[in-house]
Amino acid sequence: MKILFISLGCDKNLVDSEEMLGLLAGEHYEFTDDETRADIIIINTCCFINDAKEESIETILQMSEYRRDGNCKALIVTGCLAQRYQNEIRKEIPEVDAVLGTSSYNEIAAAVKKVIEGEKIEIYTPLDKLIVEEQNRMVTTGGHFAYLKIAEGCDKRCTYCIIPKIRGNYRSVPMEQLIASAEQLAEKGVKELILVAQETTVYGKDLYGGKKLPELLRRLCRIPGIVWIRLLYCYPEEITDELIETMKSEPKICHYMDMPIQHASDRILKAMGRRLPFTRGIYEATALSRFADGMAITLKSGLDSDEGLELSGKLTDSPDLREKIEECRKKTAEGEELGAAFQASGVFSGLHARMVNVGILSGSLDQVMERVAEQYAEEADERISKTVSRLEPTLVAVMSILVGMILLSVMLPLMGIMSGIG
Repeated sequence: MKILFISLGCDKNLVDSEEMLGLLAGEHYEFTDDETRADIIIINTCCFINDAKEESIETILQMSEYRRDGNCKALIVTGCLAQRYQNEIRKEIPEVDAVLGTSSYNEIAAAVKKVIEGEKIEIYTPLDKLIVEEQNRMVTTGGHFAYLKIAEGCDKRCTYCIIPKIRGNYRSVPMEQLIASAEQLAEKGVKELILVAQETTVYGKDLYGGKKLPELLRRLCRIPGIVWIRLLYCYPEEITDELIETMKSEPKICHYMDMPIQHASDRILKAMGRRLPFTRGIYEATALSRFADGMAITLKSGLDSDEGLELSGKLTDSPDLREKIEECRKKTAEGEELGAAFQASGVFSGLHARMVNVGILSGSLDQVMERVAEQYAEEADERISKTVSRLEPTLVAVMSILVGMILLSVMLPLMGIMSGIG
C-alpha cells in the first residue's frame, strides 16, 4: 500500500506531518512521490492567509481527480483547513474519505485503516488536547537540521488571527518530552535545532507558572551532537533579561531572533490587538542587539491574514517605516551604536515581502538605513546587469535580422532600377 503525503503551510505544520509520517512508517506503509501510483493520498493543509487557503483547496481538488479517476483508493485531509471548515470539506468535495482536525493527527494510522475498509470518517478531538509526540518522527528537512515544536496554540487573541480557533489555547510541551525528542533527533544526526511555536518566548507559563525558555535552552545545549540552536517567533514584549543572558552565554545558541513587529502604524497595531507600539518593538530589538554583540534580528512588518488586510485598508495610509524607525532613534542617545542586522523593510501584504539583508553592522541607525539604501541600489544594478546579459544574445540576433531587413528593403528597389536600365 503506497501513500503520497503532501505537507503544506508553516514549519509547525511540517512537524505534525513528520509525526504522521513516522506513525505510518511504523505500520509498514510505503511512500511515493508519484500521485499516479499512490493508493492513499494525505494532504496536511494550511489556511492562515488567503493564499494558503487557496493552495490547500487547489491541492485537494487536484488530488481528488486521482481519487475519482485514478489509482487512488482514499483521500485524507488533515490540518488547519480541515479544522476550520469541518462541515464544508466533505460536503463540497465528496471524494474526500477522511478529515482529521489539528488535534487528531496522531489518529492518522487508524484513519488509514478505516478508509481502506471503505469507511468515511471525521476525527475531531478537543483543541486543548496536547498530543504526546511519538519517538519515531520522520525528519524530512535533510537530516542536518530539524524543527522542535515547543508549544501549540496561542493566547494572544489578535483581532485578525484565526490561530486560537484552529489550534486552541497556548499549551507548552513538557520539558522532559522536548529533551527526549531533541536527544533522539541528535542520535539521527541532526546538528541544528530550530525552536518553533506560535510564540516561543512564553514557553512554560501554563505548565510551570513562569517563562521557562531560558531553562529549556540551557538543557538543550547540554545534548551531545547538537551544535546550533535557533529561535523563531519571539515576541519583543516577552523577551526577558534572563533569555538575553542565556543567549549571550551559551555558545550553541545562534545570535538570531525572529520578531513579529507586524505593522508600522500604531493605530493599526491597536486595532489588530497587538500589545506593543511599533517604535517600542523596534527599540526592544535594538536594545537586544546591544546585549548580544552581533545579534541578527528578523523584523516582520506586515499583515499576515485576510482579516488583517481588510483592517489596514489602503496600505499607503500607513506611516512610512523609515519615519517610525527615526522615532525609535530619538529614544536612544545621539550616536549610540547599534550592533544589529535588520532583515526587513516596509509593509507587506500576504506572502509578498521585500526582504533586505544588510549584514552585521556596527554604527548609528542612520548608517544602518544608509546601508539598506545602498543594498537596494546594488541589487537593482545587479538585476539590470543580469537581465541585459541574459537578453544580449537575443538582442544581437534581433538587431542582425533588422539590419538584414533594412538592407534588403534598400537593395530590392536598386536591383529593380538596375534591371530596368539594363
